[in-house]
Amino acid sequence: MKVDKHLFRALAKFWNLTYSCFTFRKVDLVPTVEEYMALLRCSKIQVDRAYSRAVNVLAFLKKLMNITRMSEQCVVARIKQKWDSKCIPWKNLKDIILAHPDTKNRVGVFALSIYGLFVFPKALGHVDEAVTDLLD
Repeated sequence: MKVDKHLFRALAKFWNLTYSCFTFRKVDLVPTVEEYMALLRCSKIQVDRAYSRAVNVLAFLKKLMNITRMSEQCVVARIKQKWDSKCIPWKNLKDIILAHPDTKNRVGVFALSIYGLFVFPKALGHVDEAVTDLLD
């Protein structure tokens, strides 16, 4: 892959060593609630409320089985406890993405990974159980 040296130098000027991210002067790149709603296709969220619900471990198990198309035993073996919630390591999801023969399932597992690792991160390198609610 050919790298555009001029573009690379331009990007390097915007890299913030303190925060380990790109910053563009006074432009706020943090997504707003409205942008999250659009990304997640959630039209009925009221922005002045905080939403929370107890997560059922059995529901997490079933949802992971549906998303990954793995057996109950395989999913149970991969679920980990991190602090106050259950999660699945990114490494396990990556292995599924690389090995799964069905493209639709790979996309679902990849979406779960992106939401869990970047949009709603909780435990480093793990996807939290609450993220599975996004892929019902």
